[in-house]
Amino acid sequence: MSLAIDGNILPHAAILAPMSGVTDWPFRRAVRRCGGGLVVTEMIASAAVLRDVKSEMRKLRTEAIAEAPLSIQLAGWEPPVMAEAAKICADLGASFIDINMGCPAKKVTGKLSGSALMRDPHLAGAIMAAVVDAVDVPVTLKMRLGWDDDSLNAPQLAKMAENAGIKMLAIHGRTRCQMYNGAADWAKIADVVAAVDIPVVANGDITCLDTMQKAIEQSGAAGVMIGRGAQGRPWLLAQAGDFLAGQAVRPTPSIGMRHHLMRAHLDDMLSHYGTAAMRLARKHIAWYAHGLPGAAELRDIANNNTDAAMVFAAVDEFFEALDPSDVAA
Repeated sequence: MSLAIDGNILPHAAILAPMSGVTDWPFRRAVRRCGGGLVVTEMIASAAVLRDVKSEMRKLRTEAIAEAPLSIQLAGWEPPVMAEAAKICADLGASFIDINMGCPAKKVTGKLSGSALMRDPHLAGAIMAAVVDAVDVPVTLKMRLGWDDDSLNAPQLAKMAENAGIKMLAIHGRTRCQMYNGAADWAKIADVVAAVDIPVVANGDITCLDTMQKAIEQSGAAGVMIGRGAQGRPWLLAQAGDFLAGQAVRPTPSIGMRHHLMRAHLDDMLSHYGTAAMRLARKHIAWYAHGLPGAAELRDIANNNTDAAMVFAAVDEFFEALDPSDVAA
């Protein structure tokens, strides 16, 4: 299985999902270092891009061409602002522009952005058209099944998106009101697949190759978008891509290689964030160590220290104490 967006054949049919506070430049680089394909930035507020707000522009601190293929995801509720922000991102070298219509967070939906747009098809359509008209690169869209169980309008919005020139859709198999509770309903994504001729990828609860296979079988999707399943396991995207391509799946990294990958990720965080890096790295350290002996002690050190040398020493000691056979899932 391969995946093409508007004629652009992707390295893999497995895409890294945008995750706020997670899919920053160091994390995307970790995924690509492991052999991953298309990666998506954290959700970026379009209005902040135009104002050059430092916290948002840091999310764009990247050599986009070197990261290619790279998708930059934008959130907003004003068509002209979304269009202008898309132009800026395309000029930065983005391979794709992604419109966020799936974020369930109240601070986003309260501004009529994210999944709130699924309740206003007219505004959603205006944003799609404005962004597509503004850039020469392909535009994609990520959304949920609907706002709630009484408004599962993803198929209708998908058709509208296709007519507006959107080139690919990613569907999270939950409604906005579900947030991240319950289980993703991959079978309902099949209704979106049936409604359009553009590629649809399935998202939600894809944490391993088995769940990925079930998501594909139940949805009929052209590929998958993996988010939380890749936390602490940046190699999962490459493994998923291998599986979908019918190739031999590369092995899960050894303890020694996992140590190397984690250190490289932390080095990139230090370079990217400076003194704030070790505080921001705490969640990543916990994810990398999850399921391995001594993980609790490492988390305790990371959670109570911001000195990079001390944290790095603890990471080295943690891995050096492990038996090579200690490979977490």
